[in-house]
Amino acid sequence: MLGGDTLRAAARVSERAGGRGGGGRAREFGRGDEDDADLSRRRLFVTGAAAALTLGGVSFAEPADAADAADGHTTRVVRGILPPGSPDFVYLPVEVPRGVAEIRVSYTYGRPQVPAGTQGNALDIGIFDERGTALGGEGFRGWSGGARGEFFIRGDEATPGYLPGPVRAGTWHIVLGPYTIAPQGLAYTVAVTLVRGRPAPTPEPVYPPERAQGRGRAWYRGDCHLHSWYSDGRRTPGEIAALARAAGLDFVNSSEHNTHAAHGAWADAAGDDLLVLLGEEVTTRNGHVVAVGTDPGTFVDWRYRARDNRFGRYARAIRRAGGLVVPAHPHATCIGCGWRFGFVDADAVEVWNGPYTPDDEVSLADWDSTLAASVRSGGRWIPALGSSDAHRDPDAVGTPQTVVLADDLTREAVLDGLRAGRSYVAESSAVSLSFAAYGGRGRRAGIGERLRVGQGTPVTVRLEVAGAPGRTVRIVTDQGVLHTAALPAEGRGTVEWRTTAAHAAYVRAEVRHPAAVPVPGLPGPLAAFTNPVFLGHPA
Repeated sequence: MLGGDTLRAAARVSERAGGRGGGGRAREFGRGDEDDADLSRRRLFVTGAAAALTLGGVSFAEPADAADAADGHTTRVVRGILPPGSPDFVYLPVEVPRGVAEIRVSYTYGRPQVPAGTQGNALDIGIFDERGTALGGEGFRGWSGGARGEFFIRGDEATPGYLPGPVRAGTWHIVLGPYTIAPQGLAYTVAVTLVRGRPAPTPEPVYPPERAQGRGRAWYRGDCHLHSWYSDGRRTPGEIAALARAAGLDFVNSSEHNTHAAHGAWADAAGDDLLVLLGEEVTTRNGHVVAVGTDPGTFVDWRYRARDNRFGRYARAIRRAGGLVVPAHPHATCIGCGWRFGFVDADAVEVWNGPYTPDDEVSLADWDSTLAASVRSGGRWIPALGSSDAHRDPDAVGTPQTVVLADDLTREAVLDGLRAGRSYVAESSAVSLSFAAYGGRGRRAGIGERLRVGQGTPVTVRLEVAGAPGRTVRIVTDQGVLHTAALPAEGRGTVEWRTTAAHAAYVRAEVRHPAAVPVPGLPGPLAAFTNPVFLGHPA
């Protein structure tokens, strides 16, 4: 909770008239020397999650003057300073009168120099309409984070990341998200322009089909974590789709930061050869989670931290919308990226994110420990995925990619395969694996399955690899790495290993590059890895 002095520093407001070139009239709300009685015009409130600050309202309700009437535009400018320790979200109410066809918002903020090792300023932005800012409510109209300095909304169109539709009368809220604040504070300026006129009709969104031309029960390649210009990416959905096809993918998932505005933009990019799933990357201050394959138009709120005990509610909302809950890059080192919500509500976890890095190695080891824990407890295990998190050139779509055994190339079948862990992760479509365990009167179990054999029954584990020249295979169990083998120079080969359920509760396979810097005990980067095959009867 902010103290009184902090609130005063954040929210002190004064009014003075100001001009604007090109006609019309701008009114500035800025810092001044007025007394702190002005604090009565705003309030600190609790949203049901984290504390948030609401600033004094911006009113457009008075009649337009002659200059306004000339071009139909009216602008108000707000200035303020957010001190270190400000809430995660600061709301600026905007009173919108009747007869408005379009709202435009732009903002800037100061970026003072800071000492080495100290975070500077970073400020995100979005907007809620007259239906309010309640968590999970219907008022959400868009979010661009820190990717854009301006946006607009009108009936027939909106800036990517924002939802087109009528600009109805009532109290709208611009939401500012101070991601990091410099010691000097974060000085911001927000300009709001209303354009009067007849509202344009809002077209019905067209969503991509939930089925593509598949091959029946087969292995399908996909990338479940991608960003277009509908959040902080630089590619259009069409450009991403072309790159996905070139990477040999069969499906992708739309996963923009904190907005579902791209859902209606993918229909033209999909096709018989590419299934497009719809989702969101829910980007909280305590970690990111990818909603994979939700119903079209599903919005998942992000305005909470782990301490607020709200994540379970939104995980259930993702599942009710038909999707999967997939924590992303759980050990990433960027601010707010590390996963803090636990894995009780996860359907899968993104172990490998983009080009392989040390935090992926930590995620892989952490995930493997959850497999061992599930064996000890007899509880549910969590499958692993890999995705590119590609944003812009030179980010490679499909590096890595998840290869899933599905009954067909449909939303339902792909999600069923991912949920069941019938999948492996590869660095590209050049790498393919076949992994299974055999034993006990011809029984066989593939990836994500269980070979039900007695504890002493001999089991043969077989991995077939293609497209991995110069790589090394590792067979991993709940005891660790128990077998390694070098692949032939051409990169195609079969590795077999024998064990029993008494010595290995599960087996999984890794294909590794040579280590760039040979360090004893430190493996090279992954080229591919599988989800486990479990051995023996469940506890």
